[in-house]
Amino acid sequence: MAVYTINNSILQVQIADKGAELQCIYHTENQIDYLWNGDTAFWAKKSPVLFPIVGGLKQNTYYYNEKAYYLNRHGFARDMVFKVQQQTDNAIQLVLTDSPETLQVYPFRFVFTIQYTIVTNCLMVEYTVENIDSVNMYFSLGAHPAFAVPLTADTVYEDYFLQFSQTENAGIWPLTDGGLLQEVPVPFLQNSPTIALHKSLFYKDALVFKHLHSESVRLHNTKNKHGINLQFPDFPYLGIWAAKDADFVCIEPWCGVADSNHSNQQLVQKEGIRVLVPHTKFIRSWNVAVY
Repeated sequence: MAVYTINNSILQVQIADKGAELQCIYHTENQIDYLWNGDTAFWAKKSPVLFPIVGGLKQNTYYYNEKAYYLNRHGFARDMVFKVQQQTDNAIQLVLTDSPETLQVYPFRFVFTIQYTIVTNCLMVEYTVENIDSVNMYFSLGAHPAFAVPLTADTVYEDYFLQFSQTENAGIWPLTDGGLLQEVPVPFLQNSPTIALHKSLFYKDALVFKHLHSESVRLHNTKNKHGINLQFPDFPYLGIWAAKDADFVCIEPWCGVADSNHSNQQLVQKEGIRVLVPHTKFIRSWNVAVY
């Protein structure tokens, strides 16, 4: 696995070619790496990219043009090697294209480009999906960055909280043991912008939100000034997750969502699926400021 570095006077960011996955977001003045360390005893990944699906498929199967295709949770991009298309001191662009391997499980020709750019204390992430096929392309995509909690030695997990940019009244869609969405949400945020973090919050898997009013969320703590602010405009779904008893929290902007219990498994009817007509592009971005 090759690892590439971009930096400026404030941040040093590393990205692997495998999965175009972030490996660190290091603030040189604070001497803090804001990303999870990838401890294999809990969860070996740090920031996988989700494409061409988000979440799990019912029976790991979808149907397109009456043919069955099999994809594991979150798709194949996170396990494939991207090629570096261009790199400067503070930016890098990595590309994944269709191949005989991808066409066996996903019958569309595509170019998927990820650009990471550092601006002051902020990392900007842009996804571009281009349909180079002659038919409509159906896909989802999402981010899955894991941020270290606690960030500093003078804090513990329970000192941290998430604060949305707007007051929310939002339920969460519980996941089954098989990782599928249940049909009915349960109340969660009630006239509040804040989620207090504690490890038991994730004992029943991720918190899945649909169509929040907020377009940003802050990870902060009650003991010091260090935290992050993640902006996710134009991502209609948000997942929040941690492996059981692990020292991180994932904040996951999604364009797409897992199948429900009662999915008919038809790709073109899948909840959250995006449709891209031939020879057009779909662009989404998120960014995270660290302090």
